[in-house]
Amino acid sequence: MEILITVIEVGLIIAAFTLLNWLVRIGFRISGQTWLKSKAEKIDAQQRNIGFILMLICASFCLLIVGLNGVLIFRGESVQAFQLRLIQSVPRQFWETIAIATAKSVMLLLLIRFSIPILSWLLDQCSHFAKNYDRIKANDQAIEVFFTYLKSILTNSLWLFGGILCAQFFSLPAILIWYLFIVLRAYLAISLGRLMIKAVSALIDTFDALSIQHSHSIGALRYYERFRYLVPALKKTLEYILYVGIATLIVQDVDFIGEVAAHADEIILTIALYFIAGVLIEIANVILEDLVLRTDHLSELQLQRRLTIIPLFKSFLKYAIYFSAILLILNLFELNPAPLLAGAGLVGLIVGFGAQNLINDIVCGFFILFENYYLVGDYIEAGKSEDRSVEGIVEAIELRTTQIRHPDGQLQIVRNGEIGSIVNYSKQYIYAKVDVPIAHHSSLDQIYRLIESVGQELKADCPEVLEATLIDGLENFGEDNLLLRTLTKVKPGKHLYIQRLLRKRLKHRFDQEGIGLSASSLE
Repeated sequence: MEILITVIEVGLIIAAFTLLNWLVRIGFRISGQTWLKSKAEKIDAQQRNIGFILMLICASFCLLIVGLNGVLIFRGESVQAFQLRLIQSVPRQFWETIAIATAKSVMLLLLIRFSIPILSWLLDQCSHFAKNYDRIKANDQAIEVFFTYLKSILTNSLWLFGGILCAQFFSLPAILIWYLFIVLRAYLAISLGRLMIKAVSALIDTFDALSIQHSHSIGALRYYERFRYLVPALKKTLEYILYVGIATLIVQDVDFIGEVAAHADEIILTIALYFIAGVLIEIANVILEDLVLRTDHLSELQLQRRLTIIPLFKSFLKYAIYFSAILLILNLFELNPAPLLAGAGLVGLIVGFGAQNLINDIVCGFFILFENYYLVGDYIEAGKSEDRSVEGIVEAIELRTTQIRHPDGQLQIVRNGEIGSIVNYSKQYIYAKVDVPIAHHSSLDQIYRLIESVGQELKADCPEVLEATLIDGLENFGEDNLLLRTLTKVKPGKHLYIQRLLRKRLKHRFDQEGIGLSASSLE
């Protein structure tokens, strides 16, 4: 009988510590799934350590019970009688309180356990309704993430609140219950903040999808595609603002870091200013591109000039907006920007003496623009006086460099200070020069008439041709051929295209008339 009592007591101790270890595991699992998710490995290590400590304590209690009961049995005393006297020495009210607290705790935990599946089902139904209500698929993932996270918050909050109520049922020390409430409040603050972030993300995705669905060619929504790339930045901005607000709520009662919370407004405004600066830059780009570049009543030359100047204005506006934002941020933190600006001016002066090439490039860039040497879209040849020249269509003119696209496709980037002499093929008009090699015995009058006929047809068919093809005359007497030179007045930059087209038509007409060219091809 005495041995049976000892076995039962050891079993009860093992069961109690097993239950306690299970509750500890649940607590750590909740932490690992929420705000401490990034430290899951450390949480698992702490859980193992606490489980090991609980196992040692359980083993110590079991050894104590076995040793004490063994001593009583060795003395011939009744274990049951000794433990009854020990139990009777404890006030009856204590046992009643323990029994009531245990019953309440079991009922509460069972209620929570059976309520969670019902709550999860209701949230799943709400998620399904929200995804199908607006008939938009683009925001379904954001809505599902929101409701999944809401389900996790409610589940973990119920278990934490149930643990606090159980601690109150057992009349644990008030300080312990107070710290449990602090943990619950911090968890709710962080979790609800993250939930708000996910809700905002879902709303932004919804408005984004609706804006795309209802956008049209007129009205303000026609600019939405230009601003759509700012949607992720808007999400991040709101997320950071909410994080700052949450951190302020949590740390304002902590003495040694409470001063950080006093600057929460400045931090939030800094984040907002950064995002607003990006929006203003895009608005400026839209105004410049959409309003300034309207082609109504604009000549091709005016359009070229605007295409050339607008990238420079974009750069100036971008730097000006960000510089203004930095000054406002310094003002928010009550920092006087004047000494910083003076220091920046001194540093700029020192750097300027060592950056003469940079200054030369910028100055040359201004002269290129304001002297109208070439514009975006012009076909130019630069650096004629140097060993190596570049040619092609001008794609961009920046303060320091010019980007030229070669006819073969290479993008050539040349410093403005190294442009050198410039040949511009895109000013007013240009002549497409084609040399025609003919045999010595050919009739010049017949060939002249044929070339003039082809030139007239080319002018009628090609709007790029300003005047019909003219025969400049005999360019050369060769041993094998005579060389006729033709000139066709064409629009700027179209000379290469017209040269190829004219050669093709001349070859086709010569074949039709049975006139043979010399051994050399058309040049």
